[in-house]
Amino acid sequence: MDWSAVTAEDLVDALREVDWSTPPRTVSEFFSRFTVPRSYSKWTSRLKCNLYYYRTNYFILIMFILGMGFLWKPVAILAAFMTGLSIAFLNDSFAVTFNEKVTRTVRQFSPHLAAKMRPPITPVLRGRPNSKRSIHICGRPRRVFVIFFSAVSCILWLTSCSLLTVLWALLIALFATVLHASFRTPNLKARLNTFREEFRAVWRNYSEL
Repeated sequence: MDWSAVTAEDLVDALREVDWSTPPRTVSEFFSRFTVPRSYSKWTSRLKCNLYYYRTNYFILIMFILGMGFLWKPVAILAAFMTGLSIAFLNDSFAVTFNEKVTRTVRQFSPHLAAKMRPPITPVLRGRPNSKRSIHICGRPRRVFVIFFSAVSCILWLTSCSLLTVLWALLIALFATVLHASFRTPNLKARLNTFREEFRAVWRNYSEL
């Protein structure tokens, strides 16, 4: 995989659509080997590769740093959880999996209510299902949940008076993520993993290359 040819927009789209249910990489692998990139192109290529390969580890790292920053403020911790959940809903795989699990749980108590929570039927165009179907959660468009949890998290941030603290914690978390992704040497496992169909399935315009 030539990561220098992958743009930031492609990477963001891939992170939105890729499956996030895979467990994080082990700690020994996450902190195994660090080297200084030899050029700017190698640095950007390494950064994109590590951000994609260690995505779950970085998400846990960011949530951990945010949690440590608000260890004595339960409201702020709840706000951080709401913020993380609203961001997680932007990922297609997480949103679909969350919807399926909630619907399955509700079906055990109320099948009628679970039927109302089903997403609308995808329209068929020229014998093919519409590939750009919108993601629904509990029968509602995904954006409804993203906006709701984002609004709740903003209210909790303002209530806890920890907005400045979260900005510092978020900056530290992002700095730690970029620092690790910049100096963590991509191993052979990461290169082979990103070369497989997992990334090619979500890389825009791949069929045209």
